[in-house]
Amino acid sequence: MSATAILVIDMQNGFVHPDGSVPRAGLGVPGVDAVVDAMVGLVEAARATGLPVVYTRHVYRENAPEMSPRIRAAFAPVLAVDPRMLARGSWDAEVVAELRPEPGDVVVDKSRYDAFLHTDLEPMLRALGVDRLVVGGVLTNYCVESTVRSGVERGFDIAVAADCTAAAARFHGPSLASMEAMFATVGPWRELLPTPWPSASSGASRAAGRKSGGAVPGPRGTIGRRAGG
Repeated sequence: MSATAILVIDMQNGFVHPDGSVPRAGLGVPGVDAVVDAMVGLVEAARATGLPVVYTRHVYRENAPEMSPRIRAAFAPVLAVDPRMLARGSWDAEVVAELRPEPGDVVVDKSRYDAFLHTDLEPMLRALGVDRLVVGGVLTNYCVESTVRSGVERGFDIAVAADCTAAAARFHGPSLASMEAMFATVGPWRELLPTPWPSASSGASRAAGRKSGGAVPGPRGTIGRRAGG
């Protein structure tokens, strides 16, 4: 029987909080509030049914010496705004408060788009007896798709929660279509868990509370609110 884990990819302040380095550079993820809401529902459902939850964090040293020249050029506007973009140990690199890992969750740090490359993600999953992943996170066409393709090559059965992923519109849809054509089952998260889940979850009520004015810690001691909050 297949053993499933949830893989939450790079849902970090730097990418999805409005005070994060990427949004502050004008490169924010479209539709990110809806993705955070959906991911809260997925993670809560997973915990309620006893499924492991595994997080990745994309992290760099200060000034990101790990970046290739091409990636550094793409992220030059972000590094100009914040040279500590996604720096290890920084607020920017942490998972957003709504999805903060709990004791017992697995957190894997990486500096490549493929979460399996140069990390202990695969041995951790094998130790948990996992052979199937339900994947969500950002960005759809970068770290999500790179990790999905790599996971398939390693023999994992993979499903992608389309409502828990985001990227620019011109990349998001084609990336999902590419993954569905060969590498993964793609659909709403409620259709991908081993146990059927109701059409509404407690994640919706948490998200509503956050949007009605819930605050999360911002960088350097400030208080940041999610867009629309």
